[in-house]
Amino acid sequence: MYDGIINVYKEKGFTSFDVVAKMRGILGQRKVGHTGTLDPAAEGVLPVCAGKGTRLCDMLTDHDKTYRATMLLGVVTDTQDTTGAILEEKDASHLTEEEVREAIMSFVGDYDQIPPMYSALKVDGKKLYELAREGKVIERKARPVTIHEIVIESMNLPEVVMSVSCSKGTYIRTLCNDIGEKLSVGGCMKELLRTKVGRFVLEETLTLSDLQKLKEEGRLEEAVFPLEAVFAELPEIRATEESLDKLMKNGNPFRFKGIGPVSDGDAYRAYSMDGQFIGVYEYSEEKHMFYPRKIFLGQ
Repeated sequence: MYDGIINVYKEKGFTSFDVVAKMRGILGQRKVGHTGTLDPAAEGVLPVCAGKGTRLCDMLTDHDKTYRATMLLGVVTDTQDTTGAILEEKDASHLTEEEVREAIMSFVGDYDQIPPMYSALKVDGKKLYELAREGKVIERKARPVTIHEIVIESMNLPEVVMSVSCSKGTYIRTLCNDIGEKLSVGGCMKELLRTKVGRFVLEETLTLSDLQKLKEEGRLEEAVFPLEAVFAELPEIRATEESLDKLMKNGNPFRFKGIGPVSDGDAYRAYSMDGQFIGVYEYSEEKHMFYPRKIFLGQ
């Protein structure tokens, strides 16, 4: 069985679930999951977790992401992208590049975003898009999101191509809609390419066809990132005695004095005495101990 992460390029037309289903066939195992839904019309980076890697799904979903989006001004749709039904069209020919740039950049930082009706968020056990398909529109609470950076790559009004780095839970469709609203002409998303999820980047992705070919050549293992690679940026702690080794392997909290200054919430890669990757531990300043965040050793 494969244990790790595969950096898949999700192509247009596939749902994220389609990719998982196909990856189960390629990997020959059931224990496979993805790390954050991409709409069928979107493409790009979709880290797929396999085996013990499925324990990483929630952690990778929490990572910041980067997208390249094409925004179309002057058009409002029910899905907030060009796949939906047009609700309103307005003339955007009077807009200047300076006005549009100013409106776009005003969204950098924290802002409260209202999730779109066509989304997988659940309300009372039912997904919003299911309600939307029934013609229902319900009130959604705004959620805090953070836009870390927006780089405008090109502007050929009424279209704008921009790269957006953002926190988890950000809907780029909604960002385009909100920018259009701020400009009083409306807007929607025309294209979306996810270029980065945590340490997984577009340049290192493999399509399903690429992965199938690697399988046929007996080289599929080459595409699987080991679990610890996801945490390569974290410093490591290695057990120095048997009692500590046992505590770490069992996922118990422990004290460790063999490192320099440490702050509350600092995370570390934990290794056994014989060099096995155990998981990720975080330091509690209140307890002066390291507590397990995610353990990968064992079944």
